[in-house]
Amino acid sequence: MVATECRVHKLVSDVAALSDNRVLFVRYKDRSKYDGQKGWFLPDDYLNYEEHPRDGARRVLMEQAGIEADVKRLSYIESFAGGPGGAWHIIFHYKVDLPKAARPSLGKNVAEAKWFPVTRLPPRKEMAHDGWGIDVLREILRT
Repeated sequence: MVATECRVHKLVSDVAALSDNRVLFVRYKDRSKYDGQKGWFLPDDYLNYEEHPRDGARRVLMEQAGIEADVKRLSYIESFAGGPGGAWHIIFHYKVDLPKAARPSLGKNVAEAKWFPVTRLPPRKEMAHDGWGIDVLREILRT
């Protein structure tokens, strides 16, 4: 029998959706999958078994915000150990430029989705993981 879930590694894709110098952030209803963190996140999720990270980024944007986009650009990969059980996380950070900031259609676990001007992001205290999404976005915008 082939294992379909790894309990040692957590593979994640997130996506910085940008349009008109704005970026999309989401807040989740059930935060258990997100280390119990509340606040704003770039849309993200664990990859499904055998799912390519690029396909995961596309899926995340569609499932969480109802936005269909041809996500192609991998900005960078980040890795760290931590979270419950000390699992090793590998995060694939994607960027997609959208011609128009579509009104998000909230996915089943999304409490709120909002476009923020990249020059006026929420304060770090309103972000999950002490503002990690801001740091990710800054790195994505540099590349």
